[in-house]
Amino acid sequence: MAIRTIREYGDDVLAKPCKDVKEITPKIKELVDDMLETMYEANGVGLAAPQVGILKRIVVIDVTGEDPIVMINPEILETDGEQTGYEGCLSLPGKSGVVTRPNYVKAKATDIDGTEYIIEGEELLARAICHELDHLDGHMYVEKVEGDLVDNEELMNQEDEEE
Repeated sequence: MAIRTIREYGDDVLAKPCKDVKEITPKIKELVDDMLETMYEANGVGLAAPQVGILKRIVVIDVTGEDPIVMINPEILETDGEQTGYEGCLSLPGKSGVVTRPNYVKAKATDIDGTEYIIEGEELLARAICHELDHLDGHMYVEKVEGDLVDNEELMNQEDEEE
């Protein structure tokens, strides 16, 4: 396993659509392991393959820090409700913006063993699935931000003042 370099906003690879994974090879398994290690090292809750420069339809998500989800060739089947809140991205470090996303998501994907599965998520998991799958189509959350991006330190100071 290795920590890979996270591509940052403005890198051309982040604006390109990804290709389906045709076969889960040892190289794909190594990529997934590297993506998980990279995500955890960066204290993220999700990471998409284009964020490490690979144009494949693969995302990893872990909103609890204990239960990583690997989604190969994911597809959203259903959404419901709405949530609005601050969202950030490992490809745009130190910044956040207000984004409205579905509060519930149902998606299908293939796991690292090649088994297709259905996943349902609410709140943070729903947000993470939508955010990461946007990356696979060459989109970043900044396209959906309502208002301006804010510096994360400013946001933390605002929250401290409110308490």
